[in-house]
Amino acid sequence: MVLNREALKGYRVNSKIRLGGLWMVLLSLLAGCGDAGQSSSDAVKSTTEVTVKPLKIAVLRFQHETCTFCPGGDVAIEDWTRTRAPDQGAAVLQAGGYVKGFSAAMSEYSGVELIGLTSPEGVFGGSSRSWSTQDTFEHFMGLMLTDLKANLPVDGVYLALHGAMAVRGIPRPEAEIAKRVRQVVGGAVPIVATFDLHANEDEEFLKWADMAFVTKRYPHYDTSVQGARAARALVRMARGNYIPTTATRKPGVITPTVLQWTGKSPAMDIMERARRWEARETDVFVSVAFGFPWADVPDVGHTVQVMTNNDQALANRIAEDMEEFMWRTREGMFGEVFMMPAEAVSKTIRAIETGHKPVVLADYSDRNGDSTYILDEVIKQGLSKVLLGSIRDEHVIRKLTQDEVEVGEAFDMMVGGFAADSSGEPVRVKGALRYFGEGMGFEKIAIVQFGNSNTLIITPALEQVIWKSQYEVGGVNPDDYDVLMTKSRVHFRRGFDETGYAKSIFVVDAPGDFVGTVRLDALTFENVDLTELYPYGIPPSRR
Repeated sequence: MVLNREALKGYRVNSKIRLGGLWMVLLSLLAGCGDAGQSSSDAVKSTTEVTVKPLKIAVLRFQHETCTFCPGGDVAIEDWTRTRAPDQGAAVLQAGGYVKGFSAAMSEYSGVELIGLTSPEGVFGGSSRSWSTQDTFEHFMGLMLTDLKANLPVDGVYLALHGAMAVRGIPRPEAEIAKRVRQVVGGAVPIVATFDLHANEDEEFLKWADMAFVTKRYPHYDTSVQGARAARALVRMARGNYIPTTATRKPGVITPTVLQWTGKSPAMDIMERARRWEARETDVFVSVAFGFPWADVPDVGHTVQVMTNNDQALANRIAEDMEEFMWRTREGMFGEVFMMPAEAVSKTIRAIETGHKPVVLADYSDRNGDSTYILDEVIKQGLSKVLLGSIRDEHVIRKLTQDEVEVGEAFDMMVGGFAADSSGEPVRVKGALRYFGEGMGFEKIAIVQFGNSNTLIITPALEQVIWKSQYEVGGVNPDDYDVLMTKSRVHFRRGFDETGYAKSIFVVDAPGDFVGTVRLDALTFENVDLTELYPYGIPPSRR
């Protein structure tokens, strides 16, 4: 049996089920014409015979959350390979939560072979890094597609993406990835993808791919869950049991990521509404992405993508319901006011005095990693027992290396405040070098003791501390401190809020209008018209 792609969106039935033996036995017994010499056990042996065609599934991973407004220049090939060379083969199949979930779910099926296509591990500096060059994109796509062509034919392709990649000259990189894969495998091979909740996507992606699964929680606890859902859906499509019909909607809302925490309403309600639709209707998947506003790309803002099993009317109905709900609740996404550094440190002192410690200071706006506003206030207000982890300053790391400074020696250097006007001024730190060596995934970090039992961790790139254990490097014990500072917007809640560890949490703003703050209208967008997105304007369709 073969399903016509144009009529049914394109899938071959990859399984052949022959039901014969049991049916014939039942007929013979009912008709009284069975072999008198055949025992009941012999009859049971003639049961259903099922033949399932083996499946060969290609897997690739190409992920970056791109801050196009961040300084530092474009991302080149070496920035993608600085941490390690691209993964190949089996290594690809265990790279990251999404892929691990996909691979684990695929192991439940017999006759499935996974092929890992050469995939870069990630960009050094993560989301503090700017545009990838088009040459860089072409380089890695070339490696992936060469591997894919060498392994044809395949029965399906899984794309482990982020959704907020930005590439010079390619407005929608993830859609371009899906398009190029489709051109290689043809129209009948199913393609599925997973995305981060901060994905910037629109209807273009599902023109080339068939299904998209987005994390529903921020912090992203469910990466492996979405990978597993993608795996099971891909098997169903490859075997002709699911014919995806899709609907995409853009509500016309743009939000900074610090306001996208799904632990509070209305973000929590939006995701619950998506889960409710999935629970109420059979074979329905509802993906909601809040987007990444620091990527100057045309598909920023909230997105809803709905997939059903050959039911376009249902897909449209759910997508429209989700779109309208997100528009109705839009005002609740805004209005939260965050403290400036001076106020946050003052309140920290009072929290310590009343026993509400440890205190976590989340430096949400620092997308460069070198912001010094909180460090400056800690010194000015004489705060003690503070662990600041971390401040990015590759210049300090380089200077310590060149001067061959040893642990225990005096430290007196200007730290941070160099990447952009948004980072504050360099701050003089006087103390002693406590540790200098490998840590936090970097070849070299510096740990400096200063003031009254304060500790500063200096890294060569932005480091977002999510778990308390990340601080446990160079002999540092986070439990020894009253205050922990992290460069994080929401992910820190995994290790410090939702575990009950922190008794006080202050999300800290920064003075000025620049990249990283909630004041997006201060940015100079070239590919986005903010007047068409709430809260800076009204979408044209609603005027």
